[in-house]
Amino acid sequence: MHNPIYIKDFSLSFPHKTCFENFSAQIAFGDRIGIIGRNGSGKSSLLRMIVEKNPGISAACIPQIIEDFTGLSGGERFNKALSRALSENPSILLSDEPTNHLDHHNRQSLMRMLEGYRGTLITVTHDRELLRRCTDILWHIDDGKITIFHGNYDDYLNEMHLRRQSISNRIESLEREKKSAHQRLMKEQEHVKKSVASGKKKVATGRWMKSVGDLKATKAEKAQGRALGAIDEKKRKLSEQLSEIRLPEIIVPKFHLSHRDAGDKTIVSIIDGTIGYSDKIILENINLSVGSRERVAILGDNGSGKTTLVRAILGDENIAKSGDWNAPNPCDIGYLDQHYGNLDPEKSAVEIIAEANPALTHAEIRKHLNDFLFRKNEEVNAPARNLSGGERARLSLAKIAARPPKLLILDEITNNIDLETRDHLAEILREYPGAMIIISHDEDFLNEIETTKRKIK
Repeated sequence: MHNPIYIKDFSLSFPHKTCFENFSAQIAFGDRIGIIGRNGSGKSSLLRMIVEKNPGISAACIPQIIEDFTGLSGGERFNKALSRALSENPSILLSDEPTNHLDHHNRQSLMRMLEGYRGTLITVTHDRELLRRCTDILWHIDDGKITIFHGNYDDYLNEMHLRRQSISNRIESLEREKKSAHQRLMKEQEHVKKSVASGKKKVATGRWMKSVGDLKATKAEKAQGRALGAIDEKKRKLSEQLSEIRLPEIIVPKFHLSHRDAGDKTIVSIIDGTIGYSDKIILENINLSVGSRERVAILGDNGSGKTTLVRAILGDENIAKSGDWNAPNPCDIGYLDQHYGNLDPEKSAVEIIAEANPALTHAEIRKHLNDFLFRKNEEVNAPARNLSGGERARLSLAKIAARPPKLLILDEITNNIDLETRDHLAEILREYPGAMIIISHDEDFLNEIETTKRKIK
């Protein structure tokens, strides 16, 4: 057990950005808190701050990057770190992206353990299943503040949907008001011009004395000036309100495959295949076919050979293989892993897309990048090494979309990315018209992009 933990005015800033300010909350024993937010928003830092500013609590923390237990896989390292943390019998268990690198079996074991844990849980995660099963309070870091939501993850998603719809309706209303104000402004300006012209005409024809005309013109101009000023001020306020509203953007990607590449045919065929290295067989009796429009998820435990299989399809000469293998040439395969190794870190987004498809003009490149939410000059001209993880994920797929391959291979690309970027990836991949092979432990993601699943032993 632990006494209530009070968080008072937590703030986190860096020279180039503010992550959050003046966050206050109370953590009661038994709370199950999920911390969500974009990459770089300060989630891991917030986890550390809770422990550092409460040195008397009995807490165990499992970091995202586990340096101990060298020589073991990521999943094995996590299991060791978890066992060590639980051996301390902490009243608070903190973990940072705990399901990364875990296969289906280990993920389910972890979630069952967390569901049965009787202490306080605080978890940084982008794993929707974990959020659904193991949290009932969400701290959402966004736009420089932390919002607390009490309820399960599906309730949170529903509220976000309603909030997004409300914001969309408000934007439409403000835009209509702004347009109406602009039209009234134009009419008032035209009315002022006509009033002044009419007064001058009456003075000229002798119907009004000049002093009377000047007086009436001055009064009219003052009255109209006040009206114009009021309308202009309303327009300014409406513009400010619109600029303050932040609506998450949706990617609408455009892929184009020729009929020859997108036709109904088998892209990958492996019959009685075996793969391994000179001194060790990794997988045997491999029988796999992938059609030109099919998206296949390869499932298996950690260390079962999933990545080795992918590398064999890619033509890696370090892998020995036997059997009947038919696959596209490596130049016709797009390969994307969680580290986005298809990007030259020293080249800008513009240079990367130009290299992927030299036939595109600069204007076409900018339009293509715009479709993937790269719009500012500092985004498209910065070297890829300066981009965030989410930006690199979008740029990697923008590169592939610039000249779509016959086969797209994805290896754990949802690891270490925030929920918004994950949704962007799903939006993009749903539109991809070619063949896909996906290695992923994220069941929700696999269902969203409509895969068929093949398990390897």
